[in-house]
Amino acid sequence: MAYPDHEHRPRLITGLRALADFLESRPAVTAPRDVAATVFVPRGTDADMRAEVERLAGLIGSTIDPEGIAYGHHRTAVRFGPVEYGAVAILAGARARHEALMSYSGAVVPDLHEGA
Repeated sequence: MAYPDHEHRPRLITGLRALADFLESRPAVTAPRDVAATVFVPRGTDADMRAEVERLAGLIGSTIDPEGIAYGHHRTAVRFGPVEYGAVAILAGARARHEALMSYSGAVVPDLHEGA
């Protein structure tokens, strides 16, 4: 998976501004509690993916989230009130654990009874 092309960036920014204008002009419309814009770095070696998250952390003036490391995620983020911009790399071990878990999908089907 690669990053979106350069033409996507201005469309994203326009869409975010349009959302803000939309919510501001319609106070009766329920707004979300928070908004997260997450960049998933392109898949590569764990070292390359970590380096990319660390590069982005430097650009946004953030640090690596130590809690994510325990789950196999190399993550950084910056918050603007309830809005977050973040970048994450899902490392090989976490992807392998997820794929192993999903390999059981459909193997066990509960016997659901009406009203259960």
